[in-house]
Amino acid sequence: MSLPSTLKELKASEYNEAKYHNRTVKTEMRENLIRKIKNGETLFPDVIGYEDSAVPQLINAVLSRHNFILLGLRGQAKSRILRNLTSLLDEHLPIVTGCEINDNPYAPLCRACRTQINELGDNTSISFNSRDRRYVEKLATPDVTIADIIGDVDPIKAARSGYLLSDELTIHYGLLPRANRGIFAINELPDLAGKIQVGLFNIMQEGDIQIKGYPIRLPLDVALVFSANPEDYTARGKIITPLKDRIGAEIHTHYPKNVEAGISITKQEAWINRFPKNTLELPAYILEIVEQIAFVAREDSRIDKRSGVSQRLPISTLESVISNAERRMLINNSDLIVPRISDIYTSLPTITGKLELEYEGEQLGADRIAYDLIKRAVGQTFMRYFTNSINAPVIEWFNLGSTLKTSDTIKDDDYLVTLKAINGLFHVVKNNRLLNTNHPSLLVSACEFFLEGLYAQKKIARSEHNVYSAAKVERSSSRFVTDWSDLDGVN
Repeated sequence: MSLPSTLKELKASEYNEAKYHNRTVKTEMRENLIRKIKNGETLFPDVIGYEDSAVPQLINAVLSRHNFILLGLRGQAKSRILRNLTSLLDEHLPIVTGCEINDNPYAPLCRACRTQINELGDNTSISFNSRDRRYVEKLATPDVTIADIIGDVDPIKAARSGYLLSDELTIHYGLLPRANRGIFAINELPDLAGKIQVGLFNIMQEGDIQIKGYPIRLPLDVALVFSANPEDYTARGKIITPLKDRIGAEIHTHYPKNVEAGISITKQEAWINRFPKNTLELPAYILEIVEQIAFVAREDSRIDKRSGVSQRLPISTLESVISNAERRMLINNSDLIVPRISDIYTSLPTITGKLELEYEGEQLGADRIAYDLIKRAVGQTFMRYFTNSINAPVIEWFNLGSTLKTSDTIKDDDYLVTLKAINGLFHVVKNNRLLNTNHPSLLVSACEFFLEGLYAQKKIARSEHNVYSAAKVERSSSRFVTDWSDLDGVN
């Protein structure tokens, strides 16, 4: 269907004056939301884990036609949620062609559009804005000015066009007017200077803005949404009380409440679909361990809870794990990419940069903390798979003095030769739900998971040179300690 191109065609179309003359963007979002709910459509399908928390609150805010703020720690999909709001906008919105503030052809605000319609009448050119073009986002930084947000005099425009500086046509519109008839989002609101926050008062309460030096007011039609990290209230700035009072709803976000939800988010966001079909096999326990690292970290007293542990940690870690498995495939000219536990340990650099440590953690160092997080995540995942299956013959094989040297680059066939020598290992792995095929790469990965699980449960030991051996049991004054390297990981 071709869209109208003139005001005359517009009036005769479904985009008529009865629909658009007094319809605000918040009413538009409300009507489209109601339609979606009645039709049983999934709202925000790529936002996972908020079905019973933030999403119902968000629905209430839109139905109430409120401006709102999302409060949450880093990596909780605040920006993703705000950008998904465009799904509540109409597919097309008619505007006066060339207008900087997306003027409504039936009720133009700016002088240029009023003049054009007075002169051309029904021949006025009409354009249409898509949903995405009606969303304007600004990251708040301390150097943002009123001119950036609201607007200012443009002396260059005045000089070129021969206007007086007092003429309305010399206005340079800021981001907020350019978001007219759309959604204006400010990320990290506390970082916005207090005097700039004051500049938002009028638009939120009276619905208009006033650009300095001009005796005009623009009654803009904007849905204002914000995001903020509660840590920022004291670390870098705060939301001033009068502005906070004008925000209709305060919606709290959170990290995934369980490992399953976290895995769904990580699989959705991580770059894992980069290989030809049937080239990558991603074992379920690898996904669980990677996700469990974040859950363990969020509970660790050595990591700053006010800063949080972003969902980006497991996303980046999974990408790195797969990349190391890909590197091994390239080195050994294999036909299948299967991540191992050793690949997770090679991903320490993706973990350490995402941890804000408390004093105790800083004393130990980020690498030691990250290593311990992986080990604990392996141990917890191991117990879900092998609750009653810790194989005594495997432990006994090590207790008799045997050792196993591992490497993240060793070829699967060579690795299998050594693993076959370990009494009972293949039996416990094959009789568990780890495997649905006997492919060497999958078998090696499952065996390494079992061995690392025994190490995490302190049934066997592993040196810093990746040699598995019998557990070291030595008498401590207060308890038996297995593998003295574990002492630094004790909370």
